[in-house]
Amino acid sequence: MMDWGATNLPAALEDVRVTRLPPSSFYIADFISEEEERFLLQKIADAPKPRWKQLTHRRLQTWPSDLVKNKLIDAPLPQWLQEPVVSRILSLPFAADPDSSNLFANSPHKRPNHVLINEYPPGDGPAYHPVVCTVSLGASICLNLYQSKEDGGLDPKPLARILQEPRSLLVTTDSLYTNYLHGIADIEEDVQLSSETVVNWDLLRSKTDFAAGQNVRATRTSLTYRDVMQVSKLGAKFGLFGQK
Repeated sequence: MMDWGATNLPAALEDVRVTRLPPSSFYIADFISEEEERFLLQKIADAPKPRWKQLTHRRLQTWPSDLVKNKLIDAPLPQWLQEPVVSRILSLPFAADPDSSNLFANSPHKRPNHVLINEYPPGDGPAYHPVVCTVSLGASICLNLYQSKEDGGLDPKPLARILQEPRSLLVTTDSLYTNYLHGIADIEEDVQLSSETVVNWDLLRSKTDFAAGQNVRATRTSLTYRDVMQVSKLGAKFGLFGQK
């Protein structure tokens, strides 16, 4: 049994706020350890082939199930997707105050109940409670944030770029989740990386890794945790999901 020891977690989310964005995003560079990262990647690789859904230039797993008419079949997440990630997410208060709540305190189920696992090879880009927690595994990548123009069209120039390192946690909430489009450019190398162009630069684990302003992409896997508001009891009724 693995010892899920805490890594470099902040006392509160306010300590890792991305201050150059609307006040609703947070970045923790060392959310999981290297050993935990290897464990998660192996569990993902060991999943049965039918679990994978092949999309354009990427693969996707959904746990515990796909959504059907915006509803999730009532079934628990497998233990390896709950520990240590979910328990750590729930342990983080917004502020260093005994009365401060965690990210999911106001969500319907008080915790994430759905996980999307996306595997992005180099060169590819990617009805919920408005809190999304993304754990990155394997490699670094830049996430672009886009905003609509006054005429309703999408501004092709990113409003901001967030650099997501392996083993990091990115939290997006409120307006940053609902009012902006998130995307990953179809490139094999992120360029022009600096404190001026990357909004979470001051929160990175190792700025020296990107001192040349470049990040050559490798295969990156992301775990996206959310709370689906509507849950159906169908799966539990017919025993569609076993515990693993």
